Amino acid sequence: MSAPAGLDADGRGGLTLEGARYLLIRPETLVAMQKAVQQAVGERASACIVAGGRAGGARAAASLGGTAEERVRRLLRIGGEIGWGEFALERLTPTELAVVVRRSPIAEAYGPSASPVCHLIRGVLESLAAAVLGGSPTVIETACAATGHPACRFVTSHETAA
Repeated sequence: MSAPAGLDADGRGGLTLEGARYLLIRPETLVAMQKAVQQAVGERASACIVAGGRAGGARAAASLGGTAEERVRRLLRIGGEIGWGEFALERLTPTELAVVVRRSPIAEAYGPSASPVCHLIRGVLESLAAAVLGGSPTVIETACAATGHPACRFVTSHETAA
């Protein structure tokens, strides 16, 4: 196993990548927490988990420079490097972002589901879309490996003001 370039373990309990602090955690731990929240609060659980992804994604997106495409590609690369799956940019226009994620650790750890489960990834992508498209875009997970699809697919739409 090789670590991404720029990954630094400081010997005092800190792990950073390109200056940003990270936490290594097993997907099963996150999924167990997600399932517990779903059991406790029901349908509102996905919104809570998306909000968590949005918070981390906003911080990551704010640290990125360059064009919209450069920013998107960089965050997707970092997501893959830290183990969130194999990200691929499907489409980027001034009003839409579409991303495919293969090997989502969340979907794999979750197991079979009747509905999409990658709420953390959805929240991160919402923040990325807000940073590059502006406004408050909505992300929809249109396919999820946990529902039997070969990959997870996220489409972020943004309406421009008239």
